[in-house]
Amino acid sequence: MDTPAAKLSRDRLPRQFLSFAAMGAVGTGAHYLTLALLVRAGLAATLATAIGAAVGALVNYGLNYRYTFRSWQPHRIAASRFLAITSVGWLLNAGAFHLLHHAFGIALWPAQIATTALVLAWNFAGNRWWTFGGDRHG
Repeated sequence: MDTPAAKLSRDRLPRQFLSFAAMGAVGTGAHYLTLALLVRAGLAATLATAIGAAVGALVNYGLNYRYTFRSWQPHRIAASRFLAITSVGWLLNAGAFHLLHHAFGIALWPAQIATTALVLAWNFAGNRWWTFGGDRHG
């Protein structure tokens, strides 16, 4: 039998995921724009996507702290946790992209889109249940 808190958490999950994905779309736009500009400037694709992911992460932190999770955490705690989750996501992005694009020969954008889906799942789970403290906030 569900407790009221468990039911609230379960009911809030789809809304939070959609909000996280929408905010992530803004960060992904910054990531992809940075990737495209750096590749066009001659930087290697794997390094360009790694830099783009860092740019996107900065955008995502602010948007998700304020809007998706309405965090009450002090920035020193939330930002350090976000950095840990995002660092793993960053490594997943670079590694999966490199594997798909270079090892399997998948074109740049399909490889990046598949990689983005993987990282989205990781980042949402880590940030919802650890960085921003689940449902113990607004």
